[in-house]
Amino acid sequence: MLNRIDLRGRVPSPAELRAALPRAEVDVDAVLHHVRPLVDDVRTRGVDAVLEHTERFDGVRPAAVRVPVAELERALAELDPAVRAALEESIARARAVHADQRRTDTTTRVAPGGTVTERWVPVRRVGLYAPGGLAVYPSSVVMNVVPAQLAGVESLVVCSPPQADFGGLPHPAVLAAAALLGVTEVWAVGGALAVALLAYGGTDTDGSGLEPADMVTGPGNVYLTAAKRLLRGVIGIDAEAGPTEIAVLADDTADPVHVAADLISQAEHDTLAASVLVTTSEELADAVDRELERQVGATKHHERVRTALTGPQSGVVLVSTLDDGLRVVDVYAAEHLEVQTADAREVAARVRAAGAIFVGAHSPVSLGDYCAGSNHVLPTGGCARHSSGLSVQTFLRGIHVVDYSEDALRSVAHHVVALAEAEDLPAHGQAVTARFRR
Repeated sequence: MLNRIDLRGRVPSPAELRAALPRAEVDVDAVLHHVRPLVDDVRTRGVDAVLEHTERFDGVRPAAVRVPVAELERALAELDPAVRAALEESIARARAVHADQRRTDTTTRVAPGGTVTERWVPVRRVGLYAPGGLAVYPSSVVMNVVPAQLAGVESLVVCSPPQADFGGLPHPAVLAAAALLGVTEVWAVGGALAVALLAYGGTDTDGSGLEPADMVTGPGNVYLTAAKRLLRGVIGIDAEAGPTEIAVLADDTADPVHVAADLISQAEHDTLAASVLVTTSEELADAVDRELERQVGATKHHERVRTALTGPQSGVVLVSTLDDGLRVVDVYAAEHLEVQTADAREVAARVRAAGAIFVGAHSPVSLGDYCAGSNHVLPTGGCARHSSGLSVQTFLRGIHVVDYSEDALRSVAHHVVALAEAEDLPAHGQAVTARFRR
């Protein structure tokens, strides 16, 4: 079922690997011309534009953008008790992990009378996006809201697409998750329209204000990603997320049943989802292929899964050694990387690039999606080579506070003047020496 790339006996360069490895192709630029008019229309006409385009795209026109608090409370009251218990556990574990991420202010004494303090200040208002396309994602509400709250964000709004099946409200599970987290502001708006409204704000149908946000976070489709690209600078963004992806680094000790199930779990998201197995064992690759044929037919979304697994973004990469496998997965830089090898902890400790690493047979990616305590909003498309997943740090800004006395400034003034002259910016030096003229 999976395409194969045989790298045994050779170690391509990083550039060659980037070209050879399977990867979902998503051309954000190709949809910018569709998204730009929507963004401009929301900037000009506000909520009227949002509601008109929502009706065209989602087949429903909400009575208002802001969801009444009573609807949040009703969704929570009617939530399946088993789902509520699972969400509560997910929230508790996420809070435990993210609470340890909060940074503290630090002051460095550079010279007598001269200090630099790094203050960590939360973004004042953020918009948090929970997708609502092929699936519903109350878990994404948890993953966005928990780190924002623990960072100390003063004001937050959750956005999720309105659903025709629920009278123009977001899915009840999304509303219930927001209520569980103490969120009282939810907007029924999706995709590019959500990013535009968060950037520019507006006036709701009842005359109340919809305050713009300083930042938007959360995954979405290519249109939402295009809007993030267009509006970056007007509003801060976390990342330009692409289709989800899993890589499994495995040797002959891995269980093909587990590997196949995990590859399928990511393929279930989207036909563009990437599922990649990197292995030293051709026997394991053959066994995984047999398991995929057996398991795919039994899964609910088998057509979607099969399309993703047989697409060019998915495949098996055969390597001679685990060292070669580590080179491959570091270049691939998967959103989710599972390590299913002998001495999995030791092998995982050598990985340099991944959004999140799942160690051993009992740490599947789906655990991280819901209840590991880690965050599932992660870098895709190889961005894990240079970027991190969503965390408390996402919502914090480091501000340097410089506090020098007169003597401390005097002691370094000649160095400032020398560097200013070297850069042909003499007024910079004069701004220092002017303080010592009597």
